Amino acid sequence: MAWNEPGGGNGSWNRGGRQQPDLEDVVRDTLKKLFGGLGGGGKRSFRQTLSWAIGILVVLWAMTGLYRVDEAERAVVLLFGEHARTTGAGLRWHIPWPIESVEKVNVSAVDNFSQQTRMLTADENIVVVDLVVQYQRSDPEDFLFNVRDPEETIGEVSESAIREIIGKNQMDYILGEGRSDIAQRTEDLIQNTLDDYRTGIGVTQVNLRDANYPQQVEAAVQDAIKAREDKERLAFEAQAYANDVVPRARGERARRLQDAEAYKARVIADAEGEAQRFEKLLAEYLKAPEVTRERLYIEALEAFYGGANKVLLEAEGSGNLLYLPVDQLMKRGSSGQKTGTLPEQEPTVTEMEDARMRRGGSGS
Repeated sequence: MAWNEPGGGNGSWNRGGRQQPDLEDVVRDTLKKLFGGLGGGGKRSFRQTLSWAIGILVVLWAMTGLYRVDEAERAVVLLFGEHARTTGAGLRWHIPWPIESVEKVNVSAVDNFSQQTRMLTADENIVVVDLVVQYQRSDPEDFLFNVRDPEETIGEVSESAIREIIGKNQMDYILGEGRSDIAQRTEDLIQNTLDDYRTGIGVTQVNLRDANYPQQVEAAVQDAIKAREDKERLAFEAQAYANDVVPRARGERARRLQDAEAYKARVIADAEGEAQRFEKLLAEYLKAPEVTRERLYIEALEAFYGGANKVLLEAEGSGNLLYLPVDQLMKRGSSGQKTGTLPEQEPTVTEMEDARMRRGGSGS
């Protein structure tokens, strides 16, 4: 007995004493409900209706392949998960899923990644660095296929780069004038590392937002800074003192050298002059020894007694010697000449002797 015959009690389409509908009838009824009005009130055959339905579904499926790409985006088309092409801005179409799929990547947006960490400097000091990295997705293909987690990748590369740069510099340079240079060198190192890994990420800027010592060692660092400032101050004072003393000492040395050279030249000139005078005197002495000897004797006495304050008088053949303060008169005379006044007129020795003789004659 056929499965669809009435009265067949063992057929699968006859359950509970009721005949089950045929599969073709079920499909036909469904298509009539969905697309019954397409071909004139159900007069079309089952195959025609099915063709219309398949055509409409194909059109709807094809329309799902339309997509739009903005100016700031790039669309990567994947063929069964493999890169097929990259499209730019505009209205595009691709073979719908599951054959092709589209991944859009914003290549103009700038994302930030910040990181704060502690690290050692070249002089074995601990410094806390707050780093901010700004980056873009410059290559959509490499970004989609070579980077699983961009944030994690940027974080690991940035930490490695800043540790390398900080480890090669001293703390004073990091906290002072070297911050901009360290940021630039860190940016170059991060970009080179990302390019080596072909991540498709371009670093636009690296900012060293803060670089400071830990709060736990603030007191010790302040003492070290004060000591360094005192060292610099004392060094400046010592340099200023040296700049004042050294030139004066050099000038004094030069002056003494010049005085010594002048004294040397004067002594040599005097000696040469005395030698020449002696040679001339010797020539005169050889011509007239007695006269020359007498003249030398007189010149010697004149030179010796010229500066003495004693006066010698020839008292032989005269009477009583009248004492006169000749030395005082000479001093007064010399002082009067120096001050520009004439000394008081005093009687000479001869006048006083004549006066004495006259008094003696009149008395006798």
